[in-house]
Amino acid sequence: MRFQACLLAAVAVLVSAFSRVTSAQAVSGESACAALRQIHVPGVVLSDVEAQWLRAGSPPAAEPPWVPPLTVPLPAYCRLSATIDPRTGADGKSYGIGFALALPAEWNGRFLFQGGGGLNGSVAPPLGRTGHGESALSRGFAVVTTDTGHRGEVFDASFMADQQASLDFAYQAVGRVASLAKQILSLHYGKPPLHSYFMGCSTGGREGMLMAQRHPTYFDGIVVGAPAMRTSFSGIGDEWVATMLNRVAPLDASGQPDGSRAFSSADRKAVIDGLLAACDVADGLQDGIVADPIGCRFDPGSLRCAGPKAEGCLSGAQVEALEKAFAGPKDSKGRQVYPGFLFDTGITATQGIPGLLAGSMNPVGRPFTATDMNVDERAARAAADPQMQLTSTWGWTNLNTFSGRGGKLIFYHGVSDPWFSALDTVDYYERLTRANGGASAVTAWSRLFLVPGMGHCGGGPATLDSFDMLGAVVDWVERQAAPQAIRATSRTRPGRSRPLCPYPSHAHYMGTGDVEDAASFACR
Repeated sequence: MRFQACLLAAVAVLVSAFSRVTSAQAVSGESACAALRQIHVPGVVLSDVEAQWLRAGSPPAAEPPWVPPLTVPLPAYCRLSATIDPRTGADGKSYGIGFALALPAEWNGRFLFQGGGGLNGSVAPPLGRTGHGESALSRGFAVVTTDTGHRGEVFDASFMADQQASLDFAYQAVGRVASLAKQILSLHYGKPPLHSYFMGCSTGGREGMLMAQRHPTYFDGIVVGAPAMRTSFSGIGDEWVATMLNRVAPLDASGQPDGSRAFSSADRKAVIDGLLAACDVADGLQDGIVADPIGCRFDPGSLRCAGPKAEGCLSGAQVEALEKAFAGPKDSKGRQVYPGFLFDTGITATQGIPGLLAGSMNPVGRPFTATDMNVDERAARAAADPQMQLTSTWGWTNLNTFSGRGGKLIFYHGVSDPWFSALDTVDYYERLTRANGGASAVTAWSRLFLVPGMGHCGGGPATLDSFDMLGAVVDWVERQAAPQAIRATSRTRPGRSRPLCPYPSHAHYMGTGDVEDAASFACR
C-alpha cells in the first residue's frame, strides 16, 4: 500500500510538473505571437497586422464539399495576417497583397505555401489541406496563404483593370509572400526553414508551376494539381464540348438548347456501361475503374442503336456529338486548339463540379447555348488575350535551375476533370521531358500521376481521391525516396485502396491478394 501511495504521489508530481511546462509553453507561445503585432521587416510596408493565438482543437469543415474533410485535430498555433504595400489603384479601389501565416507552437522546421483557387481574391485559412484528412499544419508545418493582391469573389476579374493588381495575381504576389513568410519564420523561430514546399490545385497548380519556372530557388518540393495553366484555351475546350452536346439537346422554355438533357440518365448509364465493358478489365480486374484511361479504346459507335432510339443505346446524332465533343476543338486547318477529354467514369458525375456529360456547363459564366462555334476566331482571341499571355505557364519548360539544385516536382490530374483536360497536363509533362534530357533524366526529379475517375481537384462517383502528395514530395526531397506509387483511398467505397502510378504506367491487379488492397496491385 505504501508503495502504491508513493507511486501515486510521484505520478501526481510528474503531472503537475508537465502541466506547468505545458502552461509555460502556452504562455510563451501566446506572448511570442502577440509580439508579432509589432513586426517590422526592412523594405516591406505592412498594414492591418493581426496576430491571434489559437489553441489546439478540432479542424474546420471542408470547403468546398468535394474536398476530403480534415480529420486530424489542429495544434496550437499563431495566426499572423497582414497586407503588404496597401495602396489605391488606378480604378480607385483599395489594393494590397493580403496573406495569413500559421506558425505552430511545435514547428518541424518545414514551410508550406498553400496555393489558391479561381481568381483568388480572399485569404484562405492557412492550414495546408493535403487531400487525405490531415493538414500540413497538424504535421508541424508553418503554412502561408494569400489573396494575390486583391479582394473580391472567386471569379471576379474586375481587379485586372489595375496594372499592378494584374501583375500581382499573375506571378508577383506569390513570390513576394513566399520571401516575406520565410523572413518572418526566421524572426519568430530564430532560424530559417530547413525545407520549403509549395502545394496547390487548379489556380494553385498554376502558381506552383510559375514558382518552378520563375522562382526556381524558392522551393525544394512542389506539388502541382490540375493546373489552370492557360484558361483562355481550356475555356475553348469546355465551350466546344457544350456546343456539341447542345446540337442534340431538347429546347427549354425560352427556346434555347438545354445541354443537361442531351443525354438522359439512361443514356449516361449506357455510356459508362459501354466504357467499362471496353476498358475495365484491361487492368486485370473488373472493379468499375478504368486504370489505364490513355490506353482505353472505347468506341462510342458501339452504343449506336440498331433501330430507332431506345433505352440502353444512343441515336446516331448522340454518337456523333459524343465523338466530336471528346475529340476536342480543331481549327479550319485541322490543328488541335485544345486537347480532347478522356472517357472516364466521372464524366457523368452530378455531385460537386458536374461531369462533362452534364452539358452546357460554363465554369465562370452563364451556360453555353450555342450549337455552332467559330474555333478559328476563338483561338485567335485567346492567343491575343493579354491576361492569358501574362498568366500562362503552359509554354515554359526549361527547369534546369530548379532541378539542378535538387528540386522535386510532382504533377497530378483527375482524368474526369471537366474544366481542364488531363491530356493538357500530359502534353506539358511530355514537352517538359523532351526539353530536359528525356524520361530517364526527368523522372529523377519530376513525375506525373493521373487519378482515374477524379474530377477537378477531387470528387467523382467511383474515384479514389484521398492521397498524400505532400508526404510523397517530402520523402523525395528529404530522403531521396522517389514515389514509385502513391496509395489512394476511396470515400465513396470505404476500405478500397489503389496505387496511383507515375505516368505512363498504371495500376494492374497481380492476380492474387485482396482486390480492395493497393498492395495487390503493381504499376505497369
